[in-house]
Amino acid sequence: MEFIWFLLFSSVHQLVCGQGVYAPANAQIVHSGAACNVKDDNISERIYTIREGDTLVLRCIVKGHPRPQVRWTKTAGSASDKFQETSIYNETLRIEGIQRVQGGRYYCKADNGVGVAAIKSIRVDVQYLDVPVLTVHQTIGDIRVGFYHEKTVFLRCTVNSNPPARFIWKRGSRTIEQSKDNGVDIYEPLYTQGETKVLKLKNLRPKDFADYTCQVSVRNVCNIEDKSVKFILTNTTSPPMIRLSVNDTVVVDPGQDVLITCEVTAGYPPPNVTWSRYPGPLPLSAQVKGAMLILRAVTPADGGFYNCTAVNNVGNPARKNVNLVVRTMSNLTFQITPDSNKDSESIQMGRDLKLSCHVDATPQDKINYTWYKNGAMVFNSDSLILLRSDPDMAPGTSSLEIVDMKFRDLATYSCVVNFPGSRVPEMRVDVNISQNSVSPPVLSVPPGGQIVSVREGGNADLVCLVLDGKPRPPILWSRTEKDLLMPSGTPVVETPDGRLRLKNVSRDMMGLYRCQTAPYNGLNIKRREAQVQLNVQYPPILDPVFQDVRCRNYQMLTLTCTVLRSNPSRLIDIRWLRNGDFVQMSRPDLKETPELKFKLEPINNGTYECRVSNSAGMSSCTFNVSAKPYNSEFYFDTPNPVRILKGNNYSYNLQWTQKDPQATDCIIGYWLNVRKNKQNVVSKQIDLKGKEPENGVLLSHTISDLRIPLSYEVRLAPITTYITGDYISRTIQYSEPYTYPRSSDHVCGFEDERICGFSQDRSDVFDWTRQNNLTHNPKRSANTGPETDRSGTKEGYYMYIEASRPRAQGDKARLLSPLFNVSSVKGPKGSGRVPYCVSFYYHMKGKHIGTLNVLLRVRSIAPVDSVVWAKSGHQGTDWRKASFDISPSGPFQVVFEGIRGPGFEGDIAIDDVSITIGKCKQENTVANAVLIGGSHSLPLARWLTFSLSCFFSLLYR
Repeated sequence: MEFIWFLLFSSVHQLVCGQGVYAPANAQIVHSGAACNVKDDNISERIYTIREGDTLVLRCIVKGHPRPQVRWTKTAGSASDKFQETSIYNETLRIEGIQRVQGGRYYCKADNGVGVAAIKSIRVDVQYLDVPVLTVHQTIGDIRVGFYHEKTVFLRCTVNSNPPARFIWKRGSRTIEQSKDNGVDIYEPLYTQGETKVLKLKNLRPKDFADYTCQVSVRNVCNIEDKSVKFILTNTTSPPMIRLSVNDTVVVDPGQDVLITCEVTAGYPPPNVTWSRYPGPLPLSAQVKGAMLILRAVTPADGGFYNCTAVNNVGNPARKNVNLVVRTMSNLTFQITPDSNKDSESIQMGRDLKLSCHVDATPQDKINYTWYKNGAMVFNSDSLILLRSDPDMAPGTSSLEIVDMKFRDLATYSCVVNFPGSRVPEMRVDVNISQNSVSPPVLSVPPGGQIVSVREGGNADLVCLVLDGKPRPPILWSRTEKDLLMPSGTPVVETPDGRLRLKNVSRDMMGLYRCQTAPYNGLNIKRREAQVQLNVQYPPILDPVFQDVRCRNYQMLTLTCTVLRSNPSRLIDIRWLRNGDFVQMSRPDLKETPELKFKLEPINNGTYECRVSNSAGMSSCTFNVSAKPYNSEFYFDTPNPVRILKGNNYSYNLQWTQKDPQATDCIIGYWLNVRKNKQNVVSKQIDLKGKEPENGVLLSHTISDLRIPLSYEVRLAPITTYITGDYISRTIQYSEPYTYPRSSDHVCGFEDERICGFSQDRSDVFDWTRQNNLTHNPKRSANTGPETDRSGTKEGYYMYIEASRPRAQGDKARLLSPLFNVSSVKGPKGSGRVPYCVSFYYHMKGKHIGTLNVLLRVRSIAPVDSVVWAKSGHQGTDWRKASFDISPSGPFQVVFEGIRGPGFEGDIAIDDVSITIGKCKQENTVANAVLIGGSHSLPLARWLTFSLSCFFSLLYR
């Protein structure tokens, strides 16, 4: 099912340019098509209701000149919400399978650069009804045992819906009524999520052990059916209880299999057991077999909290969590810290020295550190102090303090890290402590390396070298501006050799970089630091990149190419080209803005390019220079452009404006091409007869001999003395006028989507459908409905009612005519009422045909409907004509009411409707009808004329 909104943008004033028609857009919302419900929220907005899962179509019909561009945006629910980042630039917004989260306010913005942009909104209300959830709760004193007679039980039914749902409780097949049963209470609790109704069973009685049903309904809104859930309450009903086969925390090695069982120890009905994980979903390798969870060959990525949940909708769900930890070790580092109390930066006898060792591990607190001196394990002594977790270092760091260092303490120290009892390989780092093996580092930037220049897109190496120092620490790189990240996206980058390699350098990477010695894998002393400047060279940035230049022939023209930025700023070359060939000119001044001056002639129209170069590369400005006139701009808001001609033909009043006609040579005419269905093109030259177009002034041309109801492609191009401009294209379509034209043989054939101002009645069951032979459903029944419209053409449209499912016998569809204002028409002399002739063709073929009624709806304080014509049952295979007189007492509408018969072979169709002033001519009789009438043909002067107020009420309704 599709729902369509039409947003009609129409101009109510014009921005005059000379005598121009440039017009901004002003908006009004008009609804067309079917919806669950449409109601006015306020003067400027309507609420549009749609069922979840259906297809929503929002169409924005715009007016304004030049043709406005349409942009759709959405907010969650109110005008104060932020717009979505994504927008759709199209007149039609289509949402397949709309979801509840897509409800909200949709905005259509139409902008053509003239005046203020027009914005209108539609609020989309998505209707839905979920399956309800029924849970059972007992008084707190006895939640672990069965439900005995002396206890009170609460049955809680919760549902998510829009609109709010209505609840019905049933015991067995009988509806529970609180007023007739003192043992129950039905109420709505406070502070609940979603909609909730509670059925309270007070002091359980034997009859309370039964089957219960909670039925929810949104009263068939949007044809959403009722939903229900059942629960069987017995004296064994109890909440779930579970226990796990493992401890709360499980630590395993990578590659191991993990088996966890969640055993249900209590609960009736039997609980349903599910497994989940946080964060993220269960691993792809996980296997769930009932209450058992199996993880094969776990990896560190499989770690996390695994949750077992048992639910039987009695009491609260039972939950147990297991924290799965997979052992990992990486990045083992060491630090050598001289005596910090003496501000020392080197090893000195008689002073303290600390050796530290750290590894990144999971779990960190299960790591075991072991220290060795020359291969022998170190134990605590007066001169060697072991710290399992050094409070002065990062958490999880082990240290070995050497007190009052002696020559005997010069040795090779080793730090060995492992998980006791684990298969994870141990890690080891060796530190050689001697007077010559440890010295502070010296950081330096190589000569000429303080500034590194590179062309944009190239590669660069920033270098900081450790010239001295043992052991040599790694180098850390960062940006000097603290808010800037490194090109890798991280704040700091570690390099083992001090070389930072940057690839595909861009101008935003230009700036100052800081290099520092790391405080680990070396001496833990004050950091050494240096800086390197990265200079990114790029070609000149020019304005304009492209420009369309129009000029009259034999006039002087100046092209200017402005240099906005350049690195390096010194230019080395400026060259001008025309159509790819260099322009002969004196050498330009590289310090001035590049310009080219010349006289435009028919032989030097073309593409001009200004190439500006520096040492980093070349950029260019491109100018499309031409004496060709600008494109025309079609005017889409012509009132009633269609005129009906004899022989089933029509003419179309094509209107357009010429953009900046004074910019080029005088426009003497236009080429007009008209093509039907991609067939041969009919070309014609429109001669302006010496009258040159003016900026913003409408030009018109009537295209005749067009066939009803076909559409045509029209192409238009301006002509000057020297050249023809580019073609613009549009499609013109036949459309029924809103007001009846002054022609005695015209009828409403429903050939246009606007169906002559007819509208669907919102109070009926279903709608009339516009159709022709080309839009037939190929699976439709061949025993009912017309093959073509009344004229016999495949392209011709008609209106019909579809009798197939889901339609039922007696369903009604009503089609309303425009409102006719009889106050603007005078009746015959001596008569108080004006007679009208209603004429139409009907098609009623099929064994299940119902009834076609024509009603007269007279507008007064309360509208009054009266049947003025009716026919029922099969009427043959051909179109038949009906005509009859009416004499309304006030403003009126004619209503065509189709009533569905007993089966699907009951399609009813109407076509070629006319309503004219005066009585019908008694030429043909219509048998077996409530009223008898004749032909609808009348003289030209007797056609109905609408009053101005009626016309606008119809147009904007």
